[in-house]
Amino acid sequence: MRHSAIALLALLAASVSAHAADLGWSNSGTSPIYGGTSATQWTGFYAGVSGGYGWGTTIVDPAVGAATNNNSAGWSLGAQAGYNMDMGGFVLGGEADLQWAGIGYSESLGGGNTFEAKTDFFGTVRGRAGVPVGQVMPYATGGLAFGRGVAQENTGVVTSQTANHFGWTAGLGLEAQATENISVKAEYLYVDLGEQSYGGLPSGNRDITQRFSVVRAGINYKF
Repeated sequence: MRHSAIALLALLAASVSAHAADLGWSNSGTSPIYGGTSATQWTGFYAGVSGGYGWGTTIVDPAVGAATNNNSAGWSLGAQAGYNMDMGGFVLGGEADLQWAGIGYSESLGGGNTFEAKTDFFGTVRGRAGVPVGQVMPYATGGLAFGRGVAQENTGVVTSQTANHFGWTAGLGLEAQATENISVKAEYLYVDLGEQSYGGLPSGNRDITQRFSVVRAGINYKF
């Protein structure tokens, strides 16, 4: 699954690079959104918004019975902020983001009853390291991840429990500067939020593990 996501990111990266070429994002070309000042300086604070799609595995281990691996999927939408330090041919930085999400799965428990487990928001605090090639920078990123999980049963009456998850994340991305202050990016992250226990459910306690991949696009403004 992660290999497929990396391949998809490569396609997104190629698309961004081709679009940059079409817009004339070079010092020798002209573009309606390209300024006269070089946009190859990455140092500074930035903030922006991003959104995408996530898919992965939700492992549910009930108090009685065997654990099951369930395919999960859903959307994410949020914001990020960070700081880059351009060291001349190499960029180091840090970024934090918070994403509202609906990444999960649901199943029938029989008799018209249903069970749902999902991540309704998550965030990351990551380091980034990239190598600029003109106005385009491929980068690697990794760090800590956290999120809130929800386990819900509908037996005619809805019972919902939440738990805080903590884990790690790693990924790859491509960012391209459109102007001196505006950049666009495509990014892949693998997020492992680990396992937490959910009690107080009608069918009994469950240990739930959330792991998923996210492919997202975003836009940043550098201050």
